[in-house]
Amino acid sequence: METASGGGPLAALVTASAAELLAEIARASTDGWSEARAVAAQAESLRDRARPLAELSTKAYGEALAATGGDYEVGRAYASAAEPPLKIVETAADVAELAAYIAEHAVPARRADAVTAGLVAAGCARAAAELVAVNLTVGADDERVRRAELLAEDAARTADAARAARE
Repeated sequence: METASGGGPLAALVTASAAELLAEIARASTDGWSEARAVAAQAESLRDRARPLAELSTKAYGEALAATGGDYEVGRAYASAAEPPLKIVETAADVAELAAYIAEHAVPARRADAVTAGLVAAGCARAAAELVAVNLTVGADDERVRRAELLAEDAARTADAARAARE
């Protein structure tokens, strides 16, 4: 796995790794699960969606740190820096949801791995939501902050439900 240069890239790369694990689990579950190949492709798509967000996050945050000008210009740069973490939250929430589905249908020996991937993705969603809030210094009332928080909370609930169903 690539090394991360900050919280956003870390959350993106770990989300991509969780999605890759889900693809592997689905591919290992093709006997008796007719949707397994399609689900593996969906997991690979999520991996491919998450991976480039690491670089985008690094670039956007670097531009925010280097921003010059007045409050408006600097504020716009930080608002732009919040966009990649918001996309990470969205992707990680989707990975957590797919993990719950895979945990329900995969071969029994791999279900705990799917639950683990979901819990990890939910943690990435929470971490990226924090970055959205930090970059959008306008406050918790900003729609993007609320959306990130709700998605992270949903991801956590989904991952916890998958864990409870496994028990």
